[in-house]
Amino acid sequence: MKRGLLVFGGGGQVGRTLSEFSSDTRIITVLSRAEVDICDASMVAGAIRKFDPAAVINAAGYTAVDKAEIEQDQAFRVNRDGARVVAKALAETNIPLVHLSTDYVFDGRHARPYVEADQVAPLNVYGESKLEGELAIRQTLSRHIIMRTAWVYSPFGKNFVRTMLQLNSKHGAIQVVDDQIGSPTFAKDLAAAIMAVATRAKGNAFDQWGTYHFTGDTGISWYDFAKVIFEEAASFGVRPPTLRATSSSEFAAAAMRPRYSVLDTKKFACVFDVLARPLRESVVECLEAISIQGTGQLPPSI
Repeated sequence: MKRGLLVFGGGGQVGRTLSEFSSDTRIITVLSRAEVDICDASMVAGAIRKFDPAAVINAAGYTAVDKAEIEQDQAFRVNRDGARVVAKALAETNIPLVHLSTDYVFDGRHARPYVEADQVAPLNVYGESKLEGELAIRQTLSRHIIMRTAWVYSPFGKNFVRTMLQLNSKHGAIQVVDDQIGSPTFAKDLAAAIMAVATRAKGNAFDQWGTYHFTGDTGISWYDFAKVIFEEAASFGVRPPTLRATSSSEFAAAAMRPRYSVLDTKKFACVFDVLARPLRESVVECLEAISIQGTGQLPPSI
């Protein structure tokens, strides 16, 4: 009997969150990069033989958007070649795959949420490498679900919520870009959505394979997202900074970002009957998990 679900990328925000879903009745094996490098075909095949999963979740990825402009080979090695290695191993064993991708496969020229069938045109190396990973999976494995998501945040790892809190503990004013619009996605909500997908995908009757979008419920700028974070953090005793809006051109990041990358999640909701919670509700839960103290400062562990 198959043991359950196998997760690659256990050291990241989503992988760590998925590990919290494991129970006696729903076994999830979460493996970090140190345990299985998805670019190593023998390691991937060995893990699949050992755990004999009903489905595999690939949460592994190179996600340093700006750094990818310099480390292009590494970004493609993980996001394209690693995805192909996993898909090939699963094609040989007839095991379905749930794979995470990104809103950055789009160029941001639309003024309405992107649907799954919209033309892709990434602006940066990260987005291009993730798109190449999508293509590798489609060419290799028929039983796959590609889940595009966006702006993931959680109580751990490197993400916008934690960065804002850290900057606030050191500076009285923070500059945040206000001309990029996307949908912040709480890792716990994303993990729950992934579990819904994987549970359906491992059943023999499921046949709605393909690409889906799942994100948080709100399209918002980074600047307005920062405002929400500090408005909610105030109830934890955090003194808000002075927020100053700036443009993407003034911020001068190494990688270009789409100006608008809100994803339409109606298809996902229709097939899997899962919706993200309201933004503020998820932000509050994230802040609670970070355990902000009543001094307006972050605990040393952050």
